[in-house]
Amino acid sequence: MTNTAHERRDRPRIPTSLPLAGLSALGIVFGDIGTSPLYTLKTVLALTGENPDSAVTLGALSLVIWTLIVVTTIKYVSVAMRVDNDGEGGILALMALLGVKRERRPVIVAVGLFGAALIYGDGAITPAISVLSALEGLNIATPAVQPYIVPAAVAILIGLFAVQPQGTARIGRAFGPIMALWFLSIAVLGIWGIARHPAVLLAIDPRYGLNYLFSGGSGSFLVLGGVFLCVTGAEALYADMGHFGARPIRLAWSALVFPSLVLNYAGQAALVLQGEPTSGNIFFRLCPSALLIPLVVLATIATIIASQSIITGAFSMTRQAIQLGWMPRLQITQTSAEGYGQIYVGFVNWLLMIVTVGLTIAFGKSDNLAAAYGIAVSATMLMTSVLLFIAMREIWRWSLPAAGALAGGFLIVDAAFFTANLTKIAEGGYVPLLLASCVYFIMVVWHIGAAATAERLQETVMPIGDFMAKIQEGRVPRVPGTAVFLTRTQQDAPPTMVWQTAARIDRGDGVCAQGQRCQTAHGQGDRAQFLARLRSLRLHGAAGHPRPVARGARSRMQRQH
Repeated sequence: MTNTAHERRDRPRIPTSLPLAGLSALGIVFGDIGTSPLYTLKTVLALTGENPDSAVTLGALSLVIWTLIVVTTIKYVSVAMRVDNDGEGGILALMALLGVKRERRPVIVAVGLFGAALIYGDGAITPAISVLSALEGLNIATPAVQPYIVPAAVAILIGLFAVQPQGTARIGRAFGPIMALWFLSIAVLGIWGIARHPAVLLAIDPRYGLNYLFSGGSGSFLVLGGVFLCVTGAEALYADMGHFGARPIRLAWSALVFPSLVLNYAGQAALVLQGEPTSGNIFFRLCPSALLIPLVVLATIATIIASQSIITGAFSMTRQAIQLGWMPRLQITQTSAEGYGQIYVGFVNWLLMIVTVGLTIAFGKSDNLAAAYGIAVSATMLMTSVLLFIAMREIWRWSLPAAGALAGGFLIVDAAFFTANLTKIAEGGYVPLLLASCVYFIMVVWHIGAAATAERLQETVMPIGDFMAKIQEGRVPRVPGTAVFLTRTQQDAPPTMVWQTAARIDRGDGVCAQGQRCQTAHGQGDRAQFLARLRSLRLHGAAGHPRPVARGARSRMQRQH
């Protein structure tokens, strides 16, 4: 375990100043949570019913504000980011730290793996709901564009996934200033809305949210399923920590992202208190009609960037899973010589694109996707809280009351959101759960198969003493240089090295190098003699089972002679 307050010396970091690193983080890390104002309050108001009164509006806004404070600011930014696994964050990093490195604990491993699989499930929905929400703002300005919303969203998503091979450093430099403009814009719009009804600031008092939650019956409790949408990007924010480190992320969140989100949500609620209609998207009603089209364009670009945080988070989790032996080996491209966390995984990128585009076409509207969104991430957050409790006890050595008080508070909040989101299963919430189950199945099957292969491989190794004796007995010709054998075996001579040595022994005193004439210890051999020896050549494994030389290899050796 490492504490992110002390930078790892053996892992390179991006050599930029803290403000510049924070600006780049805006373009990679905060896209998902930063574009949630496009659909969160709209979904919440739809759940509260038509024409909500001031108590309902202030209560809903209070719940949103304090969810951002408790879940994102306290749990993830302040607490979770203090726990990393060699600079990497996310639930898989916690699982590796607590369930693998310290001691083998299968329950913790199972919790971490399923939590990671759930992120993949909801991660496929994030790009679709974000881009659709932005483009649907055109309906307010020009209703005639409605038939073109889905095709445009599909084209934008394909373009986003197509630029991923460029790497997060290059993408972050391009996206960071755009996201800074986005956050400043939504902050200004929020201030404009608050100025029209300043009483909305009363919602900062958490009692408004608690009164609404406990006095509205089951209906107000189910509203939590919509409120949760404001923090769906928090887990991805933690998973993306390996790209920039904790300090730039904390700076960007505290200085710009969090204040902008609170101001914008308050501005939207102020319009509702003023009597504005809640039909359509209340977010775009904050904007003057003359600036609506530019805002839609900016929102569309911001939602494209929002998808980036999910994509990079998927890359990070995939590499962690591969390193831990829970996923098949995939080609991973290091896109920066300076940032260890800046990677590209082509297979994951294109598979995620196919699923995201499919969901966009199948659901068609952001309202439909909102019904399916959130349940998987809420389950992941619940599991993260459990692992954080263990980390508090075992890593930080906190007392049971202290760890129980903080982690218990997280668990209560997370359990409430998870329970409220369970009602979404029949309305589409089964989709991310189904995707997560597929990912989890692949992880478990691969790990079991890899473990069985490693166990079988270990049975074929030859003790080093026996191996050295065989080299001496066979008088194997030695050549200058060092041979490197890549193997999964943990000790003794691996089978590949034994087979290579056996081949040299079977060749007698002949040595054949590609691109050269075959020589014997006594000079150039006779062609007939060489071919006769070649026909009798056999490669033996560690157990002595003969293996004939491949026909292609035999032909190549003949041509070389």
